[in-house]
Amino acid sequence: MPAMSLKISCALLLFLALMGSACSNDEPAVKVDLSRREHISLEAAPKGVTYAYLPQYSHTISYARHHLLLEYLERATGLTLTQIFPDTFDQHMYMVREGKIDISFSNPFSYIQLARHGAQAFARIVETPGGEDFRGQLICRAADESIRSIEDCRGKRWIAVDPSSAGGFLFVLGLFHKHGLSKRDFSEIAFAPGPGGKQEKVVLSVYAGEYDIGSVRQGTLDLLKSRINLDQIRVLAETQPYPGWVYAARRDFDPSVTKRIADALFALDPNKPEDAVILAAAGFTRIIPATDADYDPVRELAKQLGLQ
Repeated sequence: MPAMSLKISCALLLFLALMGSACSNDEPAVKVDLSRREHISLEAAPKGVTYAYLPQYSHTISYARHHLLLEYLERATGLTLTQIFPDTFDQHMYMVREGKIDISFSNPFSYIQLARHGAQAFARIVETPGGEDFRGQLICRAADESIRSIEDCRGKRWIAVDPSSAGGFLFVLGLFHKHGLSKRDFSEIAFAPGPGGKQEKVVLSVYAGEYDIGSVRQGTLDLLKSRINLDQIRVLAETQPYPGWVYAARRDFDPSVTKRIADALFALDPNKPEDAVILAAAGFTRIIPATDADYDPVRELAKQLGLQ
């Protein structure tokens, strides 16, 4: 018998032997009644909460500042939170409006725009310095003797953070407005390019002499003290204080979930060492309740600047 035929015959004999064993009298057949069926429902995993920090700084800084806070919120609430990183202010606001960002941490001007689409403020931060409010700063090179006052900025090249930046543009635009300067009075108004990191880019552009003046939010210079000689930057003026950065829930977000997050944020105690580490990393002193009406001064500024 050829070798191939011998192999096939052996395999067939082995198969028949196994079948005979499986159907032996030692193991009675089991009757299956297909009319008796139990429906098993798999409970869907709860949808995670998406959280985003308006990209005033680089994504690296945004993560470094807030990842401890998100880890704390997950422990305190039992929710799953995911930090996402929009590249621009406009993208952040679009994603909130479209329901892709559940919890927004943003500047007050961005908030009043989001509120028009149903977002609701529920918490605001307290910072050091600044307290419950914060300011915009107008900066120039320390060695530039041609700029000694706000009026000296007429005809200069101005770089700002973003058209929607509160401290990095709009607050300072309001300051210029009070001193009789409008957008037409500058030889150029530019905005920091690229995704994220815009506050730092403004400072670095002024430091390098690419622009005469820049506008940033209070506290930005401290972030760059390890990268540049801050003695070469002068704060020419500061704006009046406005209500601080705000936490808002998107339209139609579950109020009970918002409350769980809010209660956890308010429970952070700077006198507790573990909480102090979380707050310090985020640049907060503490987090307090907020209402939509807290941001009426920002709406008034927007009205004065013709932005409403």
